[in-house]
Amino acid sequence: QVRVVESGGGSVQPGMSLRLSCVASGIDFSINVMGWYRQAPGSQGRELVARLTTAGGTYYPTSLKGRFTVSVDKAANTMWLEMNSLEVADTAVYYCNTPPPLHENWGPGTQVTVSS
Repeated sequence: QVRVVESGGGSVQPGMSLRLSCVASGIDFSINVMGWYRQAPGSQGRELVARLTTAGGTYYPTSLKGRFTVSVDKAANTMWLEMNSLEVADTAVYYCNTPPPLHENWGPGTQVTVSS
């Protein structure tokens, strides 16, 4: 049985930083690539914001490159997302899942609100 729990969200002002955590059971991080997704208010879909690659690297959409950093501890089945220089447009619920995402892997997410 898969259980995913995201944490670390909060309410911050533009320009500040947050570090999100993802802890999963039932998903072996040593053989499964993981990523971070977000769903903005009023949006019907969830967009990929960062992912690990099978080659041991990382991938970010061009629009987020340089501000977001994903890292992982495979032995602990834990992944993090360091978000710097946060913008109002980063307001969303953040989730972790495999790329492509599987329905059974979605956790409750963690809310990030950026406002002045």
